[in-house]
Amino acid sequence: MNGKLTKIAAVLAFIIGAMAIFAGGQVVLGKVMDYYVIDWLPIYNLIVGLISTFFIAIIIWRGSKMALPATAVVLVSHATVMLILQTAYRDVVASDSIRAMTIRITAWLIILALMISQARKDKRISNYGELNYEHSK
Repeated sequence: MNGKLTKIAAVLAFIIGAMAIFAGGQVVLGKVMDYYVIDWLPIYNLIVGLISTFFIAIIIWRGSKMALPATAVVLVSHATVMLILQTAYRDVVASDSIRAMTIRITAWLIILALMISQARKDKRISNYGELNYEHSK
């Protein structure tokens, strides 16, 4: 799983991770926002951003077998946080936080779709090669 779609997925993972580092890092470093900030959310964004940028993007780029499960974990993590924000923090969560999490979830869905598409494409190519090999005997 090391084709063009995987490389695009890796670049997207790097970009969305870097954006989370920037957003979470600003608040963690003391930037005061003009809306209520849920204490744990910038820390979550910073940590997942760091993991996405400096681990997951790299293993996706390299075509590691761990890349697909790691991507799914990040997607499920973001979806879980969104669910928590929409339920437990519904009355206080900033619309900017919901928008940012929606963007992250969408980006990770695209990343996952690219990786699955590449895996299917690789499997078709592999199966086609095996069929040709068997017919040439």
